[in-house]
Parts: sequence; C-alpha cells; structure tokens
Amino acid sequence: MASVNEAAGDRTEFAAGLKLGLDTLSKRQEITFTKYVKMILPLDGFVFWVKADILSPIGINAAAINTQEINATPKVQNPANTIKAMGSLHYATENNQDETEGFATNRVIFTSEVDVEELNTIAPRVLYVGEFEGLKFAFSMRSSFYRQADLFHYQGFAVYPALATQLIDTPVEAMNRDLVVSNSLPIWLTLNQQCPMYPSFLIDDNINPPWCAVHIEPGMTSGLQSAPFIDSNGSHWQLATDHVRLTFYGLRNDAIFDWLDYVLQFSLYSEVMGVMNIPVPRDDKRTQAELGVLAIRKTIEFDVNYYQARVRDAALTYIKSVFLDLIVSF
Repeated sequence: MASVNEAAGDRTEFAAGLKLGLDTLSKRQEITFTKYVKMILPLDGFVFWVKADILSPIGINAAAINTQEINATPKVQNPANTIKAMGSLHYATENNQDETEGFATNRVIFTSEVDVEELNTIAPRVLYVGEFEGLKFAFSMRSSFYRQADLFHYQGFAVYPALATQLIDTPVEAMNRDLVVSNSLPIWLTLNQQCPMYPSFLIDDNINPPWCAVHIEPGMTSGLQSAPFIDSNGSHWQLATDHVRLTFYGLRNDAIFDWLDYVLQFSLYSEVMGVMNIPVPRDDKRTQAELGVLAIRKTIEFDVNYYQARVRDAALTYIKSVFLDLIVSF
C-alpha cells in the first residue's frame, strides 16, 4: 500500500497532466462571477437576487430597498465583489415551446482548476452569477468530483427568460416593492405565532423545524362575485376564494391545535379572511431510510374567502410590523 506522501505525489502528477490538457482545451479561459444577495419581499415572500453593490449603505438608501427577510433578522450585505475562475466552460442549448413560452434552455458545465470556495457555498443568501457571451448562469450542483484529478465540475442552467426579472441589477429596478401575488398568501405569512411561514417552493435551505410551507393551488383561486366592487376612491374589491394546503414540520399535537384555534379565532373576529370548510390536522409521512424514522409532519387544508384588495391591506400591516433597521453582516 502506498504511503500518504506517495499517494499525494501520484495525485499531483496525475492532476498536473489533466490541468495541462484543460489549459490547452480552454485556452486558459477565465470566467467572471458577480455576487448577488438574496432579498425576500416581506409582503408575499417573493425572492429576488439583488446585485450586491447596490446594497451598500449608500446604494440601499438611494434605492429605498426593503431588506427585511421573511422570518429572519434583516441584514445589509457588503458591497458587491466579483471573482474570476480559470477553467473550461461549455454549454448545450435546447429549444422549448409550451402554452405560454418559447425559450431556450442552456445547460452550463464549468470545469475549474481550483476549488472555488464561493461557488461551493451556493446558498442560503449569496449567489454568484457568471456571464459568458450574453448568458447569465448559476450553479445548482458540484458533481463528478475525483480527488486525484484535482478538478472541480460545476453544473447549472442559464437564467430562464421568464425568471430574468428576479435578478436585480440597478437601484431603479430595486425600487419597485409592490405586492406580487394576487391570492391570500400575504395573510398566511402573518400567522407566524407558532412557527415561521414560508411560501411553497421558497423555503430556506437546510433549516431545522419548526416551519410551515403555504401552498395555494393556482387553479383553485376563483371569484365569488360576478364583478368587483369599485369604491369612491377607485379601489378594487373582489371577493375571491382559495384552496390552501399548509404543511408543518416540527409541531406536535398540542402545538398544531393551538395554531388552528388561533387561525379560526382570527377568521371569526377579523374582516380579513373567512374559513369555508372544516379544517383538521392530518399526520403525514416523511421518511429517511438511513435513520428509519418519520419526520414530525402535519398538513391542514383550508378553503377561505377574502377580498383581494383586502389582502394588500393585510400585507401593509405586516410590513409595518417587521423590524426594518439595517444590520451589517459578512
């Protein structure tokens, strides 16, 4: 069996040959990555990635950006920086067509000669976006790592056209803090007395329970009146209904009933939202074979009615209640 030093020497010789081949193939290509910071709109939990240089203390005041992250202490990031990584980048393009979009997906693979620490720490609040020949891309995984080769492979997709608006590059873009969603989601985000409430598909990475994911079925938002009421101020009032599925992690029996009682009381005594069904907690299954256990997971489903214009008012009440002072981090 080879000693540690011999193994290291073999790895160095092997890696040197691969590095030479990579340099020849790529012609010593260098890719620039720009730092973006995750920002969450407190009104409805929508995620944006903001170029970090406009989040400097000067830039944030000029842009009037609301930096409060949902269920988290607000932060201001340091000014943007860029990193340059030498390696080989290639991509494959596939055209797509569906009911609402015609677009191309570009799968990007970047083989780097060095372990780019910034690219390894993808998430939770910092993202490095690369750019090459007009393509902006980020990485969702590092794959096929073989220590003796001493090469690092990063994979991801170029930014889809429909999602390009989620990258904010200028203070002018960042000034728009209007509510995005038109359903009852902002109401549910305020009901966080027992645990943090997150929009479905936008839960923070690798968090520990308790938390709740709020999923509103897109096809089940509908009107309950034939036409909206327009008041003397020109405000739009549309009575609507949603079907909402709430998935809780980490809440036990007593805690889930305390939360349910709170929501039913909120519905009864407020003019914000009404409950139309009989919601009950259900135990759900989430497994991990390595541990042979079940997660503490429960679901509750609601049919609710609300005025869509009233949702905006609830969201504004929520945003005024959050702590907006700025704290420097990183």
